[in-house]
Amino acid sequence: MKKIFIFLTLVGISALQAQSQSYTTYVKVTSSVPEYENVIERTPIQECWNEQVPVTRYQDSYRQTPHRQDDTAAAVIGGVAGGILGHQIGKGRGKDVATISGAILGTLAGQNMAVNNQPHRQNYQQAYTTYETKRHCTTHYRENHVRNFSGYKNVGYFRGKKIVKYSDHRLSRIPVTVTISY
Repeated sequence: MKKIFIFLTLVGISALQAQSQSYTTYVKVTSSVPEYENVIERTPIQECWNEQVPVTRYQDSYRQTPHRQDDTAAAVIGGVAGGILGHQIGKGRGKDVATISGAILGTLAGQNMAVNNQPHRQNYQQAYTTYETKRHCTTHYRENHVRNFSGYKNVGYFRGKKIVKYSDHRLSRIPVTVTISY
């Protein structure tokens, strides 16, 4: 335990005696060279044009189917046919009743057939094509290689070592901080 205490005391004393000292000196610049960087500038160029494009559209529409005969004509034809048929079927005094009944039933049947043959609407979609103007654009880039000034590379030597300092203007000397530890 005594040895550890002595060791720590010696380390503490030596640490107290360790010192350092710093100062700034200046090194003469032996060369100052302008530095450039190559940059690619890209400028966008847009080209546009109009184009006529076909567009198909649909429209609801209808058409009527034509009827085959007139209501009056159908009723008259049906009545005549029914009267003839009733006259053929009937006998004696019932012949007149059968003829009248046949004419009435034939008229009704003719009218019914005419109604069923009336025109009706048939719905459908009609396609038609129109043209619209559509604008198209493309973008391409024009590249321009530019050499930009980035600053000066100032070089000097201190105790045989090369010192480099970059700046935006030429330097005549470079500041160097020297630290001495003992």
